[in-house]
Amino acid sequence: MRSKLIRSNGLVIMAASAAIMPSPAMALTIFVCEPEWKAFLASHAPESVIYSATTAKQDPHYVQARPSLIAQMRQADMAMCSGAELEVGWLPMLQARSGNTAVQNSAQSMIYASNFVHMLDTRDHVDRSMGDIHAHGNPHVQFAANDMIPLSRAVTKRLQAIDPDKAHIYQINGMKFRAHWRQKLNQWNERAAPLQGKQVVGYHATYRYLFDWLGIKQIADLEPKPGLSPTTSHLQSLTQLDAEMFDAIVYSSHQDQRPANWLQQQTHKPVIQLPLTVSKDQRLDELYDEVIDNLLNVLAAPAPEKR
Repeated sequence: MRSKLIRSNGLVIMAASAAIMPSPAMALTIFVCEPEWKAFLASHAPESVIYSATTAKQDPHYVQARPSLIAQMRQADMAMCSGAELEVGWLPMLQARSGNTAVQNSAQSMIYASNFVHMLDTRDHVDRSMGDIHAHGNPHVQFAANDMIPLSRAVTKRLQAIDPDKAHIYQINGMKFRAHWRQKLNQWNERAAPLQGKQVVGYHATYRYLFDWLGIKQIADLEPKPGLSPTTSHLQSLTQLDAEMFDAIVYSSHQDQRPANWLQQQTHKPVIQLPLTVSKDQRLDELYDEVIDNLLNVLAAPAPEKR
């Protein structure tokens, strides 16, 4: 009986102690539309729980607003997407069905990266005859390299406002990210110099910001119109391009490789497959390293020695 009482008292004491101990600060739960923003936020808020709606192999234009995504968005303290209508086909439905005020467009905890980027290809007029054109500009802003620093500042401020108890941590992490990114920018600009002036046939305008930054020109597209799959007649028309006009055919890892391979067989130009976004556990700067390496390996490879 005595031993039972001691155990019982021990439980009471433990329970009382737990009641007066301060609970640890809860980690933020963050919903992102694309993996690049998961990597970006992991650098600024590494203790947060981040869920990405898409993977590296998915086209972010076309996503099904399935119940599991709605459930994830319902639990989020914050969300981050590319914006500029990239996710217009599915994100508004998630926002509406989640019933979560933190992820609505009016909330400071809903962040669109494109709002902090110098947008390319903005248009005053858009209609269906033009294909999948976004009036607000090209939404594939994950490769807007020079804009990642102002984006970091903006995201740091939002994190501090949403989670003020950790404001100093977000400030330090943001400063570290920006210092590292500036260092990487200097390295990339130097390494990628041989890519200046190169010309390619692309697939969609997926790498518009990358090409603009590196001085590469996309002279033609495997798509007949943005968002329309390559057709036989359109691909045939690309064979009429002067072989001296372009250096390679570039497509993304989430796109159908067959059109690029077909054109390669007709023109004997090299094909370059680039990742669309980060792979699992890859940092954003590591994605940039990979993309630049892939381009340099083909477009700036030393000429074979003559025998």
